[in-house]
Amino acid sequence: MPKPSLIVTDNNNLDPVWHQPLQLPSLNSDQVHLWRAGLERTEGEIEALSTLLSADEFERANRFRFAQHRRRFIVARGILRHLLGGYLKTNPQSLIFAYGAQGKPLLAQTQQDSILQFNLSHSQEHVLLGFTLNHSIGVDLEYQRPMPDALKIARRFFSFGESKMLEETKIEQQAQLFFQLWTAKEACLKAVGTGLADSLASVEFTLDHSNSLSLQTVRADLGMTADWSLFSFVPFSNYSAAIAINAPILKQNINYWHWHSNLSIAVNHNFYP
Repeated sequence: MPKPSLIVTDNNNLDPVWHQPLQLPSLNSDQVHLWRAGLERTEGEIEALSTLLSADEFERANRFRFAQHRRRFIVARGILRHLLGGYLKTNPQSLIFAYGAQGKPLLAQTQQDSILQFNLSHSQEHVLLGFTLNHSIGVDLEYQRPMPDALKIARRFFSFGESKMLEETKIEQQAQLFFQLWTAKEACLKAVGTGLADSLASVEFTLDHSNSLSLQTVRADLGMTADWSLFSFVPFSNYSAAIAINAPILKQNINYWHWHSNLSIAVNHNFYP
């Protein structure tokens, strides 16, 4: 199988590029829109977002044991529906989701604008969402908690080469590299639709001369045979994130947006009921 050409961009200083638009920006075919948001919202915002959810999403929310986790799920799904409704120019409440074999959400065929693709990831009190046209996308977000057992976990789930690379990294930098690798791997696996149901070792990275991740090997059956783009970055303090897209995407065509409850999506829907 031809080795995929993976373009990897590492940018750890994104504060100047996150914008808070008043209206939903247009998404062009050569762009990726990334949205970040906090999941700890006011009671009014949570109530408004909850009106966008379907009955099955409420059932999923109620399965969470802790109220905090239920609230965060409702907020993340409400924001996803709010943005999708804007991109599709339809009422967010009318959207119907289907799910891939490993649980990846997608728009049901009955409502799908077939060129719009999306993915999301939430960790602790933050969520990250990605949107593209025509291209598969995977998004992963992880809180950089202390990782005294990073090497032990890497030896179990990463490739031998990645574990060795982590072992040779200074102790104070191991957690950062661990989460950089983890998010890159999971973003790729989510983009192809397998997620963590597949082995993290099925995609292997190394560090190039500039200390950016570079794809070393990929398991043949994952279907990563075209040019892929991977962007690693820090969307919030103490968080690691990565997005993977099955197309060559220029760094300047990644747009970074901050979601807020006053965002107008230009359809016949008011955020607050």
